[in-house]
Amino acid sequence: MPDGTAPMAAGETSAQETANPMVGGAAMYANKTIVENAVNSPDHTTLVAAVKAAGLVDTLSGPGPFTVFAPTNAAFAKLPAGTVETLVKPENKATLTSILTYHVVSGAVSAADVAALVAAGGGSATVPTVQGGSLTFRQAGSGYTVTDTKGGTANITIADVRQSNGMIHVVDGVLMP
Repeated sequence: MPDGTAPMAAGETSAQETANPMVGGAAMYANKTIVENAVNSPDHTTLVAAVKAAGLVDTLSGPGPFTVFAPTNAAFAKLPAGTVETLVKPENKATLTSILTYHVVSGAVSAADVAALVAAGGGSATVPTVQGGSLTFRQAGSGYTVTDTKGGTANITIADVRQSNGMIHVVDGVLMP
């Protein structure tokens, strides 16, 4: 899996020189952790609450690197009524942790890395998640989709949000292991 340390091609800039995209109207800083940036995004309050309920704050604040496919509040709202409320209950912590870690892959995987993997895979690429499952990437127009093992698909809506301990790609769906 690419770890973000590969030599850069002509015309590319380092993470320190690249301005991060805004997420939910909030600035994202490459020198802050995944959790530090996520708490500033008004589009990710449900994800942050879920990460806290699952006890993953310390992990996602650690050195990583990790790549998180971060569902928006609107993505969580697409789930059946009551799903989020049920998942954040203490008795469902294991299930919630499984779902959240399913959105994480090891290494700092950029959009260019995803594109290269998809090209090398003849149109799709399957990568392992921290949870132990896998996600499949395919090109869709000028962007990419992520498909879970149940066939659910999410679009990467904001790519390459660099973090001090990895990368965030915002997605418009919750992926299920």
